[in-house]
Amino acid sequence: MNAQGMTLDQVRAIGIDALSRSLGPVGMIRFLQQTETGWGDYTTDREKWLSDPDLRELFTAIKASEGSTRHAG
Repeated sequence: MNAQGMTLDQVRAIGIDALSRSLGPVGMIRFLQQTETGWGDYTTDREKWLSDPDLRELFTAIKASEGSTRHAG
């Protein structure tokens, strides 16, 4: 079978099948977990989450957090 003539989905399916046969289902999953790169753009998302925080909102969030930790114990 020539991998150059296959679609990426076909290559992936054959690769997963080979991993499953060689490593078993659990080993295959562990391997895939180590090699997955994730999705999205963390840097762009982080800038959205953290850009220009409003100091009043931060103060309120900190106070709320302090109150919840006092009641948790």
